[in-house]
Amino acid sequence: MRMEATTIKIHKNTKQELDRFKEYGNESYEEVIQKIIFIAKNVKNQPELSEETLNAIEKARERIKKGNFLTEAEAKKRLGF
Repeated sequence: MRMEATTIKIHKNTKQELDRFKEYGNESYEEVIQKIIFIAKNVKNQPELSEETLNAIEKARERIKKGNFLTEAEAKKRLGF
C-alpha cells in the first residue's frame, strides 16, 4: 500500500526535538509523529494509562540504547514469517 506524502515546514529546534523521540537511528519522522499522536490521545482520553505508557516507552528506549532489541528481520525469523 502506497502512502500519500506531504512536505511540512518546521523550525530547526522542532526537528531536533523530534530527533530526541527517535528510538533507533533510521526511525522515520512519520513513526515518531505517530507515537507522539498516540501518546497525546491517551493523555487526554485515559490519563491513568498515560504515565504507564510513558514509563513503558522510556524503558523501551533504554533497552534500545543498550542494543537490546530485535530487528524486523530477526522478529520475522523467530515468528516463522
